[in-house]
Amino acid sequence: MQQQQQQQQQQQQRKASADLDFFTEYGEGSRYRIEEVIGKGSYGVVCSAFDTRTADKVAIKKINDIFEHVSDATRILREIKLLRLLRHPDIVEIKHILLPASRREFRDIYVVFELMESDLHQVIKANDDLTPEHYQFFLYQLLRGLKYIHTANVFHRDLKPKNILANADCKLKICDFGLARVAFHDTPTAIFWTDYVATRWYRAPELCGSFFSKYTPAIDIWSIGCIFAELLTGKPLFPGKNVVHQLDIITDLLGTPSQEAIARVRNEKARRYLSSMRKKKPVPFSQKFPNADPLALRLLERMLAFEPKDRPTAEEALADPYFKNIANVDREPSAQPVTKMEFEFERRRLTKEDVRELIYREILEYHPKMLKEFLQGTDSSGFMYPSAVDQLRNNLLTLKNTMEREAL
Repeated sequence: MQQQQQQQQQQQQRKASADLDFFTEYGEGSRYRIEEVIGKGSYGVVCSAFDTRTADKVAIKKINDIFEHVSDATRILREIKLLRLLRHPDIVEIKHILLPASRREFRDIYVVFELMESDLHQVIKANDDLTPEHYQFFLYQLLRGLKYIHTANVFHRDLKPKNILANADCKLKICDFGLARVAFHDTPTAIFWTDYVATRWYRAPELCGSFFSKYTPAIDIWSIGCIFAELLTGKPLFPGKNVVHQLDIITDLLGTPSQEAIARVRNEKARRYLSSMRKKKPVPFSQKFPNADPLALRLLERMLAFEPKDRPTAEEALADPYFKNIANVDREPSAQPVTKMEFEFERRRLTKEDVRELIYREILEYHPKMLKEFLQGTDSSGFMYPSAVDQLRNNLLTLKNTMEREAL
């Protein structure tokens, strides 16, 4: 009995020590009881935890030294901003971001997400008891989430099984918006694609060598098609070793593109390579996926069209006969387009201090009292780089106060 008590005490001490190590200098960290590490990466660590205030199970992502590289910090800013703006059942939710102890010197941030049990990569690896109903429901959720993202004028650009979280009740949630971009109609979309580094296997053919002059949301539809095909077979559809091999295995299935399609290829090397390629006939999808629902394959074929203009939008895909028994327009909302003001930082060269201030401003969204003080100008520390949205809010507040005084 005594030995058991000692072991329990040691476990509690280890847990308390882990909490302290995890929440360096963050007073708010006492609200969370760390359970276990569930993920590690170059960015830092993810732990499951218990929120003692709400009694929710959560995942806390600690991102280390975020200002070491301005590009990485900008990516984090972009992700937390987009996840605040894109609230939808099929998109992972940020519940809270801990307030740093020092506004001008913090280096790590702690983002609290809803806790999900697994991801689609793990689900596919254990693909032994999935049914046609599972495949249909998974694809429906992905397209429903994508419709919301695209109507907000956002491209995800890095959809793959590891970026789709999953629960045992078959609910999926799209995550990792670090490579996402907002498309504004007056800006050439090509500008946004210079840093494209997403996983090759799920990359649309137009991204395998700067093929087309204008990128469209169809790149995400292609990725969803690749993920769906992987669900059906348990194996990646186009596991290319390099760009040329990627094009080879894509054309092995889809056949050689038409001369008109090849003529639209902007990258000269890629155009020459496709022109010199031996003529390949497309493989019937019923042959490639012999056990799949014919309606599923018809939709998959549309999503994996070589040319982006031939792929359906997410909204069109949701209206496909494949979803006849589960589609419901009332459960498939569109989003308000993301405003330019929220993303004006994308249009200028940011310093480390700029990004730090913008991330701190984003953290304030989860601390209403402090945010209110800041918006009213009573925040004692002063804000160096207010965003365009804040400037507009302050102007409206001033105008409102003036009108109220005049009314008196």
